[in-house]
Amino acid sequence: MAETTEATEEKSDQKQDQESTPEPKQEDSKTQAQPVEFAEVPATGDTGAGGSIDVLLDVGISITVAIGQTEIPVRRLLQLGPGSVLELDKSIDEPADLYLRDTKFATGTIVVVDGRFAIKIKQILGLDDSALEA
Repeated sequence: MAETTEATEEKSDQKQDQESTPEPKQEDSKTQAQPVEFAEVPATGDTGAGGSIDVLLDVGISITVAIGQTEIPVRRLLQLGPGSVLELDKSIDEPADLYLRDTKFATGTIVVVDGRFAIKIKQILGLDDSALEA
């Protein structure tokens, strides 16, 4: 019975302490930073899927082929319609440029394969002087 009385007295003391301690203002609780502890991860060198990049090999990527360009005033652009012809800055003998995003990575020749336009790679850019040529 004495234990129950002591426990009751401790609880009432704790209640009084809580009531006498002012609660933090809303503003204070918003600006207080709490430390965060992160667990250590052992450096095993594993990359998850056995270090394989096979999952990336089947991802599609867009390539743009540019056969030339031109610059015209907006007035001329608004006059364009079916049958209009725009002259480009390259001759028919010059290679087309291949772009990955906005980066030119190769040049090639326009060909036709099964009734569709295609490009035959002539040179891969970005390699040292021994660029691959087909």
